[in-house]
Amino acid sequence: MKKTNFDAYLDEQLKDKAFAERFERAGDAWDIALQLAALRKKAGLSQKELARKLKTSQQQISRLESPAYEGHSLSMLRRVAHALKAELKVVFEPVIGSKHAGVAESGSKYGRRG
Repeated sequence: MKKTNFDAYLDEQLKDKAFAERFERAGDAWDIALQLAALRKKAGLSQKELARKLKTSQQQISRLESPAYEGHSLSMLRRVAHALKAELKVVFEPVIGSKHAGVAESGSKYGRRG
């Protein structure tokens, strides 16, 4: 597949470490937003209905589903998961080529010796 002008531009921008980090965070927020919205819709709930179940505002649900929002708390994500009959998993994965990639590796699945 031929690279577009945007692909070439993005490749160049990603050489800047600060830009690459912001780009990666934006991707994470986008993934969370899409998953939350999809789960809510699959459950047949509007933002307002989900908000009512969680005893919060529709605006808060809208924020959680916004790709620009980065203020997700574990407690709120757990509440949303429970309300939508989903399981919340947070996964840390080593960065390939990172000098710190082996830090969390040990005897247990949580990175602690046991």
